[in-house]
Amino acid sequence: MKTFVAIVRNRHFGRTAQEMNMTQPAISSRIAALENELGYRLINRNERDFSLTPEGERALQSFESILGELDKLDAGLSGLDAPVLVPLRIGAIDSVSSTWMPHFIDALHQRFAGLKIELTVDGTEPLLRGLRKGRFDIVFAIQPLIGEGFRSFRSCTLQMVWAGSPKLIEADRIYSVASLADMPIISFPKDSPPYQMIAPYFHDEQVLASKLTSCNSLYAIINLLVDGFGIGAIPTVTIMRELKGGLLCPVKVSKRFPPMPIIATYQSSTHQDLVRIAVEQANQSAALFCEQVEPGMAWIG
Repeated sequence: MKTFVAIVRNRHFGRTAQEMNMTQPAISSRIAALENELGYRLINRNERDFSLTPEGERALQSFESILGELDKLDAGLSGLDAPVLVPLRIGAIDSVSSTWMPHFIDALHQRFAGLKIELTVDGTEPLLRGLRKGRFDIVFAIQPLIGEGFRSFRSCTLQMVWAGSPKLIEADRIYSVASLADMPIISFPKDSPPYQMIAPYFHDEQVLASKLTSCNSLYAIINLLVDGFGIGAIPTVTIMRELKGGLLCPVKVSKRFPPMPIIATYQSSTHQDLVRIAVEQANQSAALFCEQVEPGMAWIG
């Protein structure tokens, strides 16, 4: 049962073998024996993407319930709290890791003593690929992952602002889209979700922004902006320190940049209790953060 639950969580036989310190043939043999015992196929093996049969879905619910009760029994006999035996694997973009992610992780640690959390900070596309392949339990990105076994919700929305060094920006000037396009712009890599927000901003006005420098790190972009290499559209909450310290200043524009949604997507099929609690805590942490920042910079929904 533990082997089956681990395979569903990892969505991959090889990674399950590595996690359980076993060979892949041994893992396959266990699943084959389990299917033979039950008399039903549990995993679809002829599809490119990992999926369970209807019987596999029912077996997963039963196995997790049984294993959970065994953990509670063991903990009760020993007088200890039931341990969380698997790490919670979280993926997040920079804009989340630098804002309400610390509160989220601290709250989870307070609720689950000994909980191991594996946090990966990356771009939206790598995070969604990793979630699809079973490398994450929940990710916070700009876009959702659509597919069987995944659920998504909007965690919060972040205000976006054009910003640059005071060496480049005229504080009292209102910049048109065309005037912004004439300036050097620091953006995220082409075809990435953040870039897909920037491109229409200019294209809708039939303006071409030709002086583009791409970078896949929010922190590096902020440093480039501070050093005066260009302007960029980034979440306001991520540069509050630089704005207050005068290292960056907001650009007054004739056309506002659209806000950035933060979408949470999680595996809905395994470790339902832990993931469910993590989802609830993510909502609470995001809501608390939005209440603490200045109005209009971040909001729920």
